Amino acid sequence: MTLEVRDAGVELRHDAARVVANLFTPGDSTPGSTSRTLRVVERVLAIPVEALATAAARILEDFGERHIGLRETLVANASKVHPAAHDSDPDLAVVLGAAFTAEHAIEGAALCNPSVVPHPDQTGLAPGELRMVVSLRSIGEGHVSAISFCTAVIGADRTWTFGDRLLPLARAVISEGEWQAEHLQRALEHHGELTEVARVVLQGLGTRFKSSDIEKVISRLPVDFLTHYDSRAKVEAVRLIGRSAYDATFPGGSDLSQRVLLPAADEERHGVEDARFVRFIGDAGEIEYRASYTAYDGRTITSRLLITTDFETFRVHRLTGAPSRTKGMAFFPRRIGGWLYALTRSDGESTLLARSRDGLDWDDEVPVHAPTRLWEVVQTGNSGVPIETDRGWLVLTHGVGPMRRYGLGAILLDLDDPSRVIAELDRPLLEPRGVEQNGYVPNVVYSCGGLVHDGVLWVPHGVGDDHIRVVSVVLEDLFDAMTPVS
Repeated sequence: MTLEVRDAGVELRHDAARVVANLFTPGDSTPGSTSRTLRVVERVLAIPVEALATAAARILEDFGERHIGLRETLVANASKVHPAAHDSDPDLAVVLGAAFTAEHAIEGAALCNPSVVPHPDQTGLAPGELRMVVSLRSIGEGHVSAISFCTAVIGADRTWTFGDRLLPLARAVISEGEWQAEHLQRALEHHGELTEVARVVLQGLGTRFKSSDIEKVISRLPVDFLTHYDSRAKVEAVRLIGRSAYDATFPGGSDLSQRVLLPAADEERHGVEDARFVRFIGDAGEIEYRASYTAYDGRTITSRLLITTDFETFRVHRLTGAPSRTKGMAFFPRRIGGWLYALTRSDGESTLLARSRDGLDWDDEVPVHAPTRLWEVVQTGNSGVPIETDRGWLVLTHGVGPMRRYGLGAILLDLDDPSRVIAELDRPLLEPRGVEQNGYVPNVVYSCGGLVHDGVLWVPHGVGDDHIRVVSVVLEDLFDAMTPVS
């Protein structure tokens, strides 16, 4: 049968005006160069007082409306390079901080790979409407990615409307995350860092603790631990892993569309990308929003965990086990038979199913769907979290075929045994055609998650890793077009 995939006639494009103010140290980013921090500080300190006042006023006038709390950001950056800056003349602190600050356009290059969940707030809507939270991959200078957000509303008349995206952007305040001793031990083992030094540190900790507690234990280590061969590197490994768990809290009153999650841990320093959000229902019926996302440190990738109840405060943590060593995990929205499940792709080319007791340590992978057709001959994987329907778990997939063309497909998994495929679409649901072949990365349509509302499947997706469009398909028509798998 012919399957009607309807384009919603809307798109979301990257906006170079969406900027954040980052610490900038001249020379550090230039290959073969050395830091010029001291020389820059000396030049700023030599500026006459009268000129500093004029320069500070000009900086705040030119850039103040582009950032929340710019003065405080500049003073903080000044203090990082010149500790006495906060005690000096306020104008000097502003100018010095500005010399070590650079704007970064979080989506100056592209905007793509959305996922979508129902918004926690459904007030003020007309009958039949649904408000959603849409997560976005924002790609900026140096191909560094961030996770940003916007809202959208599905209308009763099968329309999709993106909400306004407000400025300026709001940065999260980063604070210590909490560890459980067993989880830290698994994380150290996962990265090959469960050394004798690490074991001694673990013995000095309680069952629950924060990274500052790890530092306290390290400060009490015997001297011979710190002078033994390679011990300092082993201690530093424990520190880095300990600091990788954090909380990110956005200012109260900030709009969802102003919030951006930027790299904050060492393993994220070159980007956080492709969040796959799910509305998760706990054992007691509690609701929270979870997402896996890809962290990139410039050399390796790993899957990490986001948890929030309100999209204002996020708990961010490591995942362990083989499935977390690559990208593209997608969590199921509830336990099945006492287990938490996730779709993974640790072999690099197939869809696998992993399970976990605590949602942190993942293992026991089994194959679910392998690339067999030409449109997915290079590789396949999920394109978002499983959607529960009365027919089974509906999973959007992606496939890579000739000319590295990405298309979207669909499979249906058994509700009680999600390792079993009961139906599949034998052709792409969506492929890049015509002008949609062009983009930052040509020949790509890709999604990190769709949503079913009133019998219609909605699929926001990236086009050419450049911008976002939305399509919809009647759910029953999709089921009818799928081929049963015996």
